[in-house]
Amino acid sequence: MTRIKYTDNDVALMARMMRAEAEGEGRLGMLMVGNVIVNRAKADCLDFKDVRTINDVIYQVQGGNYSFEAVQKGNVFYNRARSAEKKLAEQTLKYWRQHPSKYALWYFNPYGECPPTWYGQPFTGPYKQHCYYEPVANTCESAYRW
Repeated sequence: MTRIKYTDNDVALMARMMRAEAEGEGRLGMLMVGNVIVNRAKADCLDFKDVRTINDVIYQVQGGNYSFEAVQKGNVFYNRARSAEKKLAEQTLKYWRQHPSKYALWYFNPYGECPPTWYGQPFTGPYKQHCYYEPVANTCESAYRW
């Protein structure tokens, strides 16, 4: 069973983003970022009504900026995908989900305490430097589907 349809290009793109956003948080941190990417592609609500593919999610523009800082900054995101991160990306595309990112559609690094909400969405928990947020109850049923 697979959570979402994907191609080899999707795996490589997602692997690059996972590394760029969370390499310093290790394997589990990268898996959590990957899970948020898949959740956004599956969520047909809120800010994610028009994103259905991994490419749509990674290159989504909101408020004049890319949703993921790594796309704008260039840094590690523009390096080739490595096999270790590709394996992690495939894991999240196929089956991996874990708290606090299990149903999360957002995460960020506040460089301090995690606020109880992020743009009105409830905090689900931290992992190392990132804070994870899922949709307010009854506002995005599709975020909670397999």
